[in-house]
Amino acid sequence: MSEVDRAEEMAASVERAGRAHGLAPEAVEFVGRAYALGMEPRRGALDEHNPAYLHPGRCILILLQDVGPLPAAVLAAAAVHESEEARFRTPPADVREALGREVADLVESIPLPGDEQLAALLVTLDEGARLAALAERLDHLRHAHLREDPAWWRALREETRAAWAPVAERTHPRLADRYRAWLRAMDRRLAGE
Repeated sequence: MSEVDRAEEMAASVERAGRAHGLAPEAVEFVGRAYALGMEPRRGALDEHNPAYLHPGRCILILLQDVGPLPAAVLAAAAVHESEEARFRTPPADVREALGREVADLVESIPLPGDEQLAALLVTLDEGARLAALAERLDHLRHAHLREDPAWWRALREETRAAWAPVAERTHPRLADRYRAWLRAMDRRLAGE
């Protein structure tokens, strides 16, 4: 029995989800290229079972499954944006060359966590960039419990409560639900430490 390549499985899942949500064939192909580009810095750097490994694909799936059909550029931006680890960020020139100026501009417009003006910066984003940022951050939040650092959890919870959750509330009801659920789970986790 051959070992399954999880990155290839995710690529197939992204393709199926894109088709199921009515994306045109050229949009499905474009989003697949964005997923592959987002995976490049992860291949060889991470074990395929590390939660960060399939992050680009999960960001696309969050948008398709929770928000619905979106422009391919927005889905592509979610795949190549990385807010947590600089070593997994796709260089802007590579994004521009492979996916075009529109995607590169969307990605470059997204602020990184930790900025004192984060909520204000997120609110002023184009809706597509804001959706990409919210999905990308949500995927990181879903795996925060794997880190064993309560001080980090508290800081993450506070930033999420102050910036990400209110922006999700203003942007999309399903993403707002997901952020509220994450905050409740983190409140329970921190209450039990």
